[in-house]
Amino acid sequence: MTRRGRRRRDATAVAAAAPQQQARNTFRPVELISADEVERIHEASLRVLSEIGMNFLLPEAVQILLEAGASSDDGVRVRFDPEMVVEQVALAPSTFTLHARDPANSVVFGDDWVVFGMVGSPPNVSDLDRGRVSGNYADFCNMLRLQQALDAADACTGHSVEPIDLDVRTRHLDAVSAMYTLSTKPGFCYSLGRTRVSDAIEIARIARGIDHETLLREPSIHTVVNANSPLVYDKPMLEGAIELARHGQPVVYTPFTLAGAMAPVTIAGALTLQNAEALAGITLAQLVNPGVPVVYGSFTSNVDMRSGAPAFGTPEYVKATIISGQLARRYGLPLRASNANASNAPDAQATYESQMSLWACIVGGINYVLHGLGWIEGGLCASYEKVIIDAEMIQMIRAMLQPTQIDDASLAFDAIAEVGPANHFFGAAHTLERYDSAFYEPTLSDWRNFETWYEDGALDATQRANGIWKQLLADYEEPPMDDAIRAELTDFVERRRAEGGVEPL
Repeated sequence: MTRRGRRRRDATAVAAAAPQQQARNTFRPVELISADEVERIHEASLRVLSEIGMNFLLPEAVQILLEAGASSDDGVRVRFDPEMVVEQVALAPSTFTLHARDPANSVVFGDDWVVFGMVGSPPNVSDLDRGRVSGNYADFCNMLRLQQALDAADACTGHSVEPIDLDVRTRHLDAVSAMYTLSTKPGFCYSLGRTRVSDAIEIARIARGIDHETLLREPSIHTVVNANSPLVYDKPMLEGAIELARHGQPVVYTPFTLAGAMAPVTIAGALTLQNAEALAGITLAQLVNPGVPVVYGSFTSNVDMRSGAPAFGTPEYVKATIISGQLARRYGLPLRASNANASNAPDAQATYESQMSLWACIVGGINYVLHGLGWIEGGLCASYEKVIIDAEMIQMIRAMLQPTQIDDASLAFDAIAEVGPANHFFGAAHTLERYDSAFYEPTLSDWRNFETWYEDGALDATQRANGIWKQLLADYEEPPMDDAIRAELTDFVERRRAEGGVEPL
């Protein structure tokens, strides 16, 4: 067997190359700081919440906090009793299951489980053929189709590109219903007011074919609530977060702490602010519904101090992510981070910055990797080619996380004896029994020699990725849905559309 003679894999194999089951991270998490230093960040965070406080721009949220023992002089700035924060955060579960339309695609958050999500919320989309274009519904649906086709994508984590060509009053109805018809993986809604969230919860319930009581027991849709760092939670996000908590659906509380801009310039200071803001949101959730599932969100990175632009995949981002893992484990909470980069194209920079981010997530023990596939341009653009590049990297990580078998057969004493000195193992019986499945088989990487690669068009990885996503879309088949469920879902969406949806924010 030679590399020159290696058979090229079909492009669609990217959908089946990864292990079918959800990944488990058996690595012992890296700890960059000591337990005492984790406690110092914890204590500093509680001091921020008790002495400085945090603005909550929804009177309902303020009232909930005041009734639990917090204080406020103006009805906006809330100061927390540290003991209340500790007690409430301890009520959140350390693990929970997010249920999908297809039960086989449900995922576990927490412990050593890892969830890889698609990119979420970019206003633009790009590919090698069209370049960069504004977000639209057609590309949004195509990203959902790729999400369904790729085993590397475990969940939907928002609009993989914002469908700005849809009426903002009813956009959520079209988008969330598309999530549950074009894909059978866990869905997402934006926490932008109570009505949008209520509609999304009902769509998830209908699509799963369950009643309201089951929905309360089985989380079926999730969201991310970002603090407006420093120290503000806004009204629409709080309304949505409270509605989700009352229905038992999980919220990822993620401060947007960019060191040097919206957070102190030091990693320790930025993490203190991140920790305070995350704990404040989690505390509110537990006061609304004790025991409701939540995720501790980390999004601390730095900015380019020359331009002010966000930077990702940096050494500072890696440190912040790993230390965030230590903080989340201190509270017994699942942790979210991101596969982020700041490159303006799906190029080498995008790949090495993403690889830094992904490795930070793995060695830091992160449970939920948001923006796992497709993010470029600091989150302002979704790239079709980057979706495939990321899928290859995630598939390699998932394969690497698979247990290594150590037994008599794998120790291969008989094979070594058969071959003996100064020979090779290509023709050994041990090799022939295993050659077809012995190693990870890449889809995007091209391992052929230069001459064969050159004669076949000399395509680089980004060009090959372009062909793969096109083939995946060409081969996509919409997953079946029960006729009665589809009819109920259509009726609900059309009724809400006729009622006008929601008022623009």
